[in-house]
Amino acid sequence: MKIKKSMFRMHNEISKSIIGNYGPWANELPEDPPKLSLRNGKWGDIDLWRSEAMEKAAELISSPNIGKTPKVNIRKKYTYDGLEIEELSWQLPYGRVTQAILLKPIGVKGKLPGILGLHDHGGWKYFGKRKITRTSDQIHPLIAEHQEKDYGGYAWANEICKRGYVVLVHDAFAFASRRVMFEDMEEISSGDFATTGMSDKNPEDSENIIAYNKWAGAHENIMAKSLLSSGLTWPGVYLAEDQMALNILSDRKDVDSEHLGCGGLSGGGLRTIFLGGMDHRIKCAISAGALSTWSDFLLNKSYTHTWMTFVPLIPKYLDFPEILGLRAPLPTMTLSNNQDGLFTLPEMKRAAKILQDVFSKAGAKDHYKGGFYEGGHNFDAQMQQDAFNWFDKWLKG
Repeated sequence: MKIKKSMFRMHNEISKSIIGNYGPWANELPEDPPKLSLRNGKWGDIDLWRSEAMEKAAELISSPNIGKTPKVNIRKKYTYDGLEIEELSWQLPYGRVTQAILLKPIGVKGKLPGILGLHDHGGWKYFGKRKITRTSDQIHPLIAEHQEKDYGGYAWANEICKRGYVVLVHDAFAFASRRVMFEDMEEISSGDFATTGMSDKNPEDSENIIAYNKWAGAHENIMAKSLLSSGLTWPGVYLAEDQMALNILSDRKDVDSEHLGCGGLSGGGLRTIFLGGMDHRIKCAISAGALSTWSDFLLNKSYTHTWMTFVPLIPKYLDFPEILGLRAPLPTMTLSNNQDGLFTLPEMKRAAKILQDVFSKAGAKDHYKGGFYEGGHNFDAQMQQDAFNWFDKWLKG
């Protein structure tokens, strides 16, 4: 049975929103459950549902065709902290060279399960892969601060690798090696995204990094509008690049391509929602700090989130967590924090309930696990251990 969202939440009447008294009106427009939700009882055949839902999702996400898997260059090889490390790069048909870090345990023979580690957003576009890896005792002080605050002091890609995985972490679209460089830009003379006085010189200087991150946050408005003007969406572009990285990981001779996982915090959790939902080579997906509903964004929290979140028109067909639910019955975990200021707790819990319902209707209730933890927006040591155990269960069990 389809009901209006306002009826769904009569017990918690909406009186105010971040778009004033337009919020309740806009919130009533999409059906609940949406048109292609498995929850609405229209589909008795899960494969038929998935085929139709994924076709519409792919149309709206609008990922570009970025060609064949490129040649991968090994820039450097060394060992650190019990791990073999390869610094890799590849050239896509557009933009600057993508740089990546590959980690695997020293001395392991044969194939291991593979994990694509998806770095966060965090308002820090200067950094990418370095946010969740560690390749020497020398670490940039801003990375050390970031890992301490958001990851309990750990480089989580290293930690999961030590449990017997090959882990690939690449710079996402518009981050780090893929970031927008001032020398490539048409000059912008006004606004928070003005390029006047900005420079690509002395890139590792902390003050320059902080200034770049502030500029890049404002520039997201330009990037998003420009991508939409070309018929693309931001999620579509990073999904295409993440799928290319997954190609590279799965093609390796030391990787078991039948046992692939992905995961990440915040922007990495967001990327997991799209990659895990749309590419079922991912046999286990773990999204941390990214779970809520379209209603939460609409009424309460869109201003706390990147343009990387939004796909025009998709709320008519799928609620936000149902993008990840497209992978049902494949194993899936979400991790949320009760005091996460990026979302409201009731909508985080409603999103987890949506996923529970989707997996139950797919006949795989035990293949979804949604955890809630005390604390603010982070992926701390306990959350990491729970996530790693989930990977072990489904990729090694």
